[in-house]
Amino acid sequence: MYYELARERGSLADEELRAGLVSALDRLGPRRRVLAVPPDITRLHSRAGRITELVWEYYGPRLADVLPATGTHLPMSDPEIASMYGAVPRSLFRVHRFRKDVETLGRVPAALIREVSEGRLDYDWPAQVNTLVARGGHDLVLSIGQVVPHEVVGMASYTKNLFIGTGGSEAIDKSHYLGAVYGMERMMGRPDTPVRRVLTYAEERFARSLPIVYVHTVVAAEADGSLALKGLFVGDDVEVFRRAAALSLRVNFTMVEEPIKKAVVYLNAAEFKSTWLGNKAIYRTRMAIADGGELVVLAPGVSRFGEDPEIDRLIRAYGYRTTPEVLRLVESGGALKENLSVAAHLIHGSSEGRFAITYCPGGLTRGEIEKANFQFGDLAGMIGRYDPRTLKDGWNELPDGERFFYISNPALGLWAHRGRF
Repeated sequence: MYYELARERGSLADEELRAGLVSALDRLGPRRRVLAVPPDITRLHSRAGRITELVWEYYGPRLADVLPATGTHLPMSDPEIASMYGAVPRSLFRVHRFRKDVETLGRVPAALIREVSEGRLDYDWPAQVNTLVARGGHDLVLSIGQVVPHEVVGMASYTKNLFIGTGGSEAIDKSHYLGAVYGMERMMGRPDTPVRRVLTYAEERFARSLPIVYVHTVVAAEADGSLALKGLFVGDDVEVFRRAAALSLRVNFTMVEEPIKKAVVYLNAAEFKSTWLGNKAIYRTRMAIADGGELVVLAPGVSRFGEDPEIDRLIRAYGYRTTPEVLRLVESGGALKENLSVAAHLIHGSSEGRFAITYCPGGLTRGEIEKANFQFGDLAGMIGRYDPRTLKDGWNELPDGERFFYISNPALGLWAHRGRF
């Protein structure tokens, strides 16, 4: 552990963030060629963009490359880069192409996958990272990310940022499918999960020679809707992740007093442009919603299903389905068997028949939404009734007496009631 600063009440100021990061980097000693691996625009609120800018200010020309950990997401546009990373020169940014730019460091044996999946799966797993991480000639790789509850790995960041964020198609597919088959509701909000154990195995056996240091943030929404930086953790081992995860659970997890019969979730248009990303509205709330309830997703920026054209095509072809249905489709062979991350995503986006999901997109038609097995909601009409400008996070009541639970940004937390957590 090189540095830790945590504050559950209030927020860390920018100067505290700067001072803490400088203190940690000073302890690392001189470096000649640095690679920064921050998250992409889908973690806009993580403060990772600001940290990347501070890293550039600290190292200057010794910061050789910035590789956003996009996984299967679309490459970042120039306006997105400028919005998230501030003054960092555009010339430093590299694109992760998950089907091409990867190197396999080793393979996690199938025996471990069988063990952690409780016998459900029988394949090995490739420990893959972008070639810049593996052999880019850097003497420091700064993996920057936000620790927050996550649907695939339990808690985001740490080794996920590298092995999945800069991993290849096979690694992403198999890790996502492992999490989905094991059960996302058994994992979210937990730092020790089957997927995490696989990533830990890979790091301990295949990545020890790489000069990786982790920079973790914890960010939470305050009662007034503002965002607060609650923690900065810098280190090169699992302890730095565990401490960040413990803080995240204290500030990012909400236990509701009763199952929610109606939830309304807003997706910021600049952050959520596909259901691949926007389904966080489903993942993060599903353990709080009552059987027979309804989730309304206000999604003005959503105009597609997948971030990748092929993934988009497959989601449109199969739609969101229950776990048993998806498992049968995978076992029968065909496209889903060759695209396990899509299979996992279809499971994640299903309510398993427990509650209704009404999607209100800005750029998809009723036919497209209903073919994907969601209910369609007219965005203008729904925003007229559930106006994000007037709602507060938590319970709200309309003049006609309708009571519902509102969430302004599902990416910042996890909600559950005691019967399901």
